[in-house]
Amino acid sequence: MALGILGRKVGMTQIFDDNGALVPVTVIDTTDCMISQVKTQDKDGYQALQVAVGNRKPQNVNKATAGHFKKAGMAAKSQRQEFRLESTADMSAFKAGQALNVGMFQKGDKVDVVGTSKGRGTQGVVKRWGFHGADATHGVSDYFRHGGSNGANTFPGKVIKNKGMPGRMGDVRTTTLNLKVLEVKESDNLILVKGAIPGHINSWVMVRPTNRKVAPTDRTFVKA
Repeated sequence: MALGILGRKVGMTQIFDDNGALVPVTVIDTTDCMISQVKTQDKDGYQALQVAVGNRKPQNVNKATAGHFKKAGMAAKSQRQEFRLESTADMSAFKAGQALNVGMFQKGDKVDVVGTSKGRGTQGVVKRWGFHGADATHGVSDYFRHGGSNGANTFPGKVIKNKGMPGRMGDVRTTTLNLKVLEVKESDNLILVKGAIPGHINSWVMVRPTNRKVAPTDRTFVKA
């Protein structure tokens, strides 16, 4: 996996692109995203960077976690994510306590955004799976949004696994692929990506180079 960054979903707005078209974008704030641990091949058996973001009250952190962040020389953070790097990657440029630079992304890049989708509670099959429901005509009695018959015949004599049924909807890890970066504001630590991303406003998301193409390598990852 290529190195990415953690940020907070600020919300959606609109900007004009280079062609003058009005485009909906999601604003992601990556302020105070820092490296909390550097894992190396010799010590840990693989190379990775642990990245943390989001302030947390000291009284809400246990001793082990507090000691982990104290060793990195930084305040306790609420969110952590590990990015594995290639075994051939040069790790000398990274150290715990460094702030990540949003300049690792540039206008025109394609990224994947990972977040937790909005929780919708317990929902029926129409909202959860898109069932069209029964015809609202004479003879249909209060079954407009029901799932209908879901059993099988004598064989196998049971409901097939993974069949769409009512249940809890949302509140799961969701990845939106191949979104275009329309603007990067380094002075404000903001990334503007085209379209919608998972999660509610102020939720934490991970932005990484898309896995559908080779990640760029000529970028600055840490702040000077």
